[in-house]
Amino acid sequence: MAGTKALLMLENFVDGKFLPCSSYIDSYDPSTGEVYCRVPNSGKDEIEAAVKAAREAFPGWSSRSPQERSRVLNQVADLLEQSLEEFAQAESKDQGKTLTLARTMDIPRSVQNFRFFASSILHHTSECTQMDHLGCMHYTVRAPVGVAGLISPWNLPLYLLTWKIAPAIAAGNTVVAKPSELTSVTAWMLCTLLDKAGVPPGVVNIVFGTGPTVGEALVSHPEVPLISFTGSQPTAERITQLSAPHCKKLSLELGGKNPAIIFEDANLDECIPATVRSSFANQGEICLCTSRIFVQKSIYTEFLKRFVEATRKWKVGIPSDPLASMGALISKAHLEKVRSYVKRALAEGAQIWCGEGVDKLNLPARSQAGYFMLPTVITDIKDESCCMTEEIFGPVTCVVPFDSEEEVIERANNVKYGLAATVWSSNVGRVHRVAKKLQSGLVWTNCWLIRELNLPFGGMKSSGIGREGAKDSYDFFTEIKTITVKH
Repeated sequence: MAGTKALLMLENFVDGKFLPCSSYIDSYDPSTGEVYCRVPNSGKDEIEAAVKAAREAFPGWSSRSPQERSRVLNQVADLLEQSLEEFAQAESKDQGKTLTLARTMDIPRSVQNFRFFASSILHHTSECTQMDHLGCMHYTVRAPVGVAGLISPWNLPLYLLTWKIAPAIAAGNTVVAKPSELTSVTAWMLCTLLDKAGVPPGVVNIVFGTGPTVGEALVSHPEVPLISFTGSQPTAERITQLSAPHCKKLSLELGGKNPAIIFEDANLDECIPATVRSSFANQGEICLCTSRIFVQKSIYTEFLKRFVEATRKWKVGIPSDPLASMGALISKAHLEKVRSYVKRALAEGAQIWCGEGVDKLNLPARSQAGYFMLPTVITDIKDESCCMTEEIFGPVTCVVPFDSEEEVIERANNVKYGLAATVWSSNVGRVHRVAKKLQSGLVWTNCWLIRELNLPFGGMKSSGIGREGAKDSYDFFTEIKTITVKH
């Protein structure tokens, strides 16, 4: 085909070198539905080579001082920052998100991930206790684990990949990473910066392909003692099964069905724009997005009217449009899945106030086959509905009324997930009371998505196992050892 020559061809990155693959899979531009990139369809052999390279690089890299590793991470951050626009353009095209979001969130945060762990690695301290009556002193040391297997998702491709690579190598581990086959381009581009930054060959290896081939080979490899995964619960269950015979360390950051609880004393001028953003940012394809909005009955009608009006002002457009608030969803299959939830809600007697099936989507001719969907607001839906219990991971949110504080806490907790929640109230006592009772790893009050990277990030229940952050990531990517000296 004439157009095939123009396709971007990715290669695996193993032991500091780009290596072609014998088989490739197509990757689509979500805004047009056209193939624009070919991704290696790797398997067991490619993982074997990457693990071998990582094992051979481990003694040298792990013996470097934290200061030396910190300097290399800062150099990666500098080079990434210098290429910010190039990476933002690639991330937007590959994932479907707006160029504005890639420029202002994804790539700057990827830079910050390297800088943050470059700094934090210098400030960890160990414990020491004395037992004078026995003439003993006890102290602890932490050592890197070895080869870290890192599996990252498609919604925030470079952002979440670097959130894993940076702490892993800062702590002295070497890495074999598998990005999502749907969004591999910026991971491939990052490889070109590693050698320039002084990352030795074999310290970071990236192997592209699908979960059932590359992912399973990586997770079940006996010489990969640690797996960090961000993605869906079914995949996490499979990872747990494959890891069990090897007793691997696991960090699993999974989905959410995140509630926003809006009390009658909430400041709606702040709450409404923030809740529109928390529902539909990045096409709703963020694990922290709000998909259940509980509104106290006395303000329910006013909130709903203003929320729908504000949602309708969110422009869905091609990712490069500076006025677009939302771009395209990741894939045709995912778009159909998200739409199916709206159809099921309608079948259950729910009302659609705006978005899918109600408003018209206006797109340029070239994007008619793209994977676009309007932000959609659903009401008159039962708490037991799939739309209120399952993770949709798209631009769909449900708005329901509640009466009392006790009632809404019980309803908010009545799902299998427990990742994040938002509480809106001007009553400080209520804010603390409700936040304490919600079964969520993160609770924002009167705001959304303000992160403090030093503090733990992660969920309860089916939203995952483990936490990430300065101390938590360091603890995960190292093993602790207690040493006793008798003198």
